[in-house]
Amino acid sequence: MSVQNVSGLLAHWRNFKMLLVFQGILVGVISGAIVVLYRYVLEKMAHLSLRIYHYLSGNLLLIPVWFLCLAGIAAVIYRIVRTEPMTKGSGIPQVEGVLLHRLEMNWWKVILGKFIGGSLALGAGLSLGREGPSIQLGAAAGQGICKLLKRPTIEEKFLMTGGASAGLAAAFNAPLAGVIFALEEVHKNFSPRVLLTAMSAAISADILSKEFFGMKPVLHFAEITALPLDYYGYLVLLGIILGLAGSLFNWGLLKTQTLWGKLLVCSDYGKMLIAFWIGGMVGIFFPEALGSGHELIMALTRKEIILAVVVALLTVKFLFTMISYSSGAPGGIFLPMLALGAMLGVIYGQILSLGFFVESNYVNNFIILAMAGYFTAVVQAPITGCILISEMTGSLNHLLSLAVVSFVAFIVADLTGSKPIYESLLERILKSQKGTHGYYEEKSDKILLEIAVQMGSPLDGAKIKDITWPAGSLLVSIQRGQKDIIPNGQTVIGAGDFLVVLIDESRAADAKESLLNMAAP
Repeated sequence: MSVQNVSGLLAHWRNFKMLLVFQGILVGVISGAIVVLYRYVLEKMAHLSLRIYHYLSGNLLLIPVWFLCLAGIAAVIYRIVRTEPMTKGSGIPQVEGVLLHRLEMNWWKVILGKFIGGSLALGAGLSLGREGPSIQLGAAAGQGICKLLKRPTIEEKFLMTGGASAGLAAAFNAPLAGVIFALEEVHKNFSPRVLLTAMSAAISADILSKEFFGMKPVLHFAEITALPLDYYGYLVLLGIILGLAGSLFNWGLLKTQTLWGKLLVCSDYGKMLIAFWIGGMVGIFFPEALGSGHELIMALTRKEIILAVVVALLTVKFLFTMISYSSGAPGGIFLPMLALGAMLGVIYGQILSLGFFVESNYVNNFIILAMAGYFTAVVQAPITGCILISEMTGSLNHLLSLAVVSFVAFIVADLTGSKPIYESLLERILKSQKGTHGYYEEKSDKILLEIAVQMGSPLDGAKIKDITWPAGSLLVSIQRGQKDIIPNGQTVIGAGDFLVVLIDESRAADAKESLLNMAAP
């Protein structure tokens, strides 16, 4: 690349903050519209699924006909995921892989495949959620806008991040959670440029979502009082339980995928068909365990359910979620995960009310707290968990207790050695797709990486000349607050600096991994 081209790239990098805001709004509107439509279709499909199983309960002779329909739905979804493997599963690991320059995504194929496949999977009753597909739909829309407008490659990852934030915001009416998720889970740093893009997109998408679905929170709890400080000792034990349960969820999901892949008695389509037929059996005997779990969570808050029934539902929902996700059908694990956490909260709250003199009207508090703690233990993103549950329930009264439970659950999950679930799922995708369609191929384009330096890292306090930089990389700028520093060998890097590194796109993945390791304590 010539000096003039490099200079132009840097000039564009320094001056496009405000451009990102306007582009983020555009991405938020388009991504929000797609996800709002997707959410609307999923709600209709979920209601249709429940009506079908309710009808079958009084017309048993039609059950074989429904199982034939499930076979047809499985065949359509199998064709979709075989044609475009990036539509499989949640979509969040795939988006992270693209942003890390390790996977490639065909935006329009992903939008079509994810929309149709996800709608059919939930209509069939699989225990899958809308959030992962919504995030991937938003990211794909952001990528598509960048390509259609013929914007520079440097902007693509920002617009994809904005689309991902917009997807989560529109899926759950949770704009702040969408922004924090992009920073904490997807990028794992608080880049000002990422923040601008994510926030403008998430707010735009949330306005559109609220205009269509109304201002009511996704999980509307009746007004409940904050948990008294006298009960906070119980929160520590709850956090420990949720940390262990979250580690079990991660282990179970990965183990089920491994075992599912080793089934030798049938073809890949046969494996997917088995999952759909298991879903049919669940629908006949445990219809409450069908779908994402949204209605199950609300049912738990509205009436007291016998403890033994909740335990049975928890077991069925857990196993069915493992099977549903391992089938490869398009769908996420957010809402099923929250449903599992809600049931753990009910069990814990009822036990405390029966044997430890805790007032029974606080059971709903434990539902809210358990959802946040379980999410944190599985995803290991505690800030996102607290903000997400606060926005989904429409109340900040529980923020302190949410923080306590999430903090304890995060520590326990970390001590067990459990890795964040999306990181583990991405590793599996990279291993399975290496050398196949969807795996990142070498390119000769130059791109800029933005790396945040953390306190106590090897880069903190080091001179540029003393650092062994990744091969083929060039540090072109250091952003320190509002200052833009042109570095030289004597420049000392400090905590809080953002390093702007120029590198070949084909080397970006390994270089970014190396730099992130050096920038972390």
